[in-house]
Amino acid sequence: MRTLLLTHAKHYVGPGALPVLLREGMQVLCHDESFADTEAARAFEANFPGAVALRAQSPEGLIDELQQKKLAIDTLISNDVFPNSPHPIEELDVNTLRSSFEALLVFPFRLTQLLLPKMKERKHGSFVFVTSARYLQPESGYSIATSIRAGTTAFALALAKETASCGIQVNVFAPNYLYSEAYYPRARFVDDAAGRELIASKVPMGRLGDPKEAGEVIAFLASGRAPFMTGQVINFTGGWP
Repeated sequence: MRTLLLTHAKHYVGPGALPVLLREGMQVLCHDESFADTEAARAFEANFPGAVALRAQSPEGLIDELQQKKLAIDTLISNDVFPNSPHPIEELDVNTLRSSFEALLVFPFRLTQLLLPKMKERKHGSFVFVTSARYLQPESGYSIATSIRAGTTAFALALAKETASCGIQVNVFAPNYLYSEAYYPRARFVDDAAGRELIASKVPMGRLGDPKEAGEVIAFLASGRAPFMTGQVINFTGGWP
């Protein structure tokens, strides 16, 4: 059984990926800010039998908790999130840039640093970084998300080169126009006719991606079934741009 660490399990691709990962028989250890609350963590585990809600929040805390449980991670699914509201570049607060950088690049970078030594020692392990396909066609107002997500993608590609000789697999899952309450909420883009028309005008497939579709791709990348596949960016966009 493969043991996975999924970050921000209640957000972005987490809700779609988790049921697929559990269906595939993987042991899924989940991080989420809400799990600092014991009742929220217990409710999550009740809703997803087989998943484990970790209480720690920092990369260092997560590693300590894993060590206490005597668990070794086969795959990190780095599913990082930060609020993304459109603003012209000249109106952006530089503190928003710094906070986004910490959430979308520093957090996965540090977690990777802490997981790597054991993976290298075992000559086994994999990383799936969930970033964004916005780099394909930057959109007005989204300069922070576009640039920092692209930075995380570049970090993943550098990691793939550096660790391939150690038997470690690294790939990027880069969605855009994927349903999530954080970025493409249902009320605006699914339930509302005008929102559906807007999506149809931009996405050749004519709709938002389904989180469970994303989960199928992520489960394959995390499965270890094709270890020669490394250093790849999988754009999940319904044919956009």
